[in-house]
This record gives sequence, C-alpha cells and structure tokens, in this order.
Amino acid sequence: MTQSQAVKYWLKSAEKNIKVAQDNFKLKHYDWCLFFWQLAIEKILKGIVTKKGLAAPPIHNLYKLAKIAQIPVDEKNKEMLNEITTFNIEARYDDYKFSFYKKATPEYTKKWIKNCQAVYLWLQKFI
Repeated sequence: MTQSQAVKYWLKSAEKNIKVAQDNFKLKHYDWCLFFWQLAIEKILKGIVTKKGLAAPPIHNLYKLAKIAQIPVDEKNKEMLNEITTFNIEARYDDYKFSFYKKATPEYTKKWIKNCQAVYLWLQKFI
C-alpha cells in the first residue's frame, strides 16, 4: 500500500466510523456513538501521521497522536482530545464500561458530538 493509499484508507475508515456513530445515536446507543466518534478522530489523526511519512502507532491516546503528527494543540483542544480518548471503551473492564454507559446520557452525548465534530473539522485542516 502506498502512502497515499494508506492516508485514503484512514480517512475513508474515519468517515465510516462517523456514520456508525450517527446510527448509534439514532438507536440511543449513546456510549457506542461516542466510542465511534473517538475511533473516527483517532483514524483521521493516524491519516495525518501517515501523510507525514510516519508509521501510525497502535495507540488510542488522541493527544499523543496529535503530538506525533506535529499538530499544534492549544489547551482547549488538548482537554477535548483527552476527554474524547476516554470514549475508547473497547478494551476496558466491564465496570468502566458500565460507568461510561451511565455517563453517556443524551445530553452529555449531544454536547460531545458537537465537540467531536469541531475537533474533526479542525483536524481536517492538517490533511
């Protein structure tokens, strides 16, 4: 796979994750909605890393990925990236998953969808 193909792969995969996030929101699966938003942002960051000629590391920490991608991150975006990172529930213990499930109310989810959209649009500037 060429570098260009790899970047396209990451971006296409990110867009698919956004669609899955939207579908999960409609189904009222708010925890999974936020999880897929986290994945989408992780993948656009990995696309940016790849575009810079670097190997995308197998990590989920969005702030660390932004630093690897050499993206200037202000304090507000750092806080958002760190909070969105907590939405990655795939490998978490069941008690954490349940506490996140309770945290992901409709109001909380709507707020963080807006934040995720803003972060995603901001990151698109670096592609």
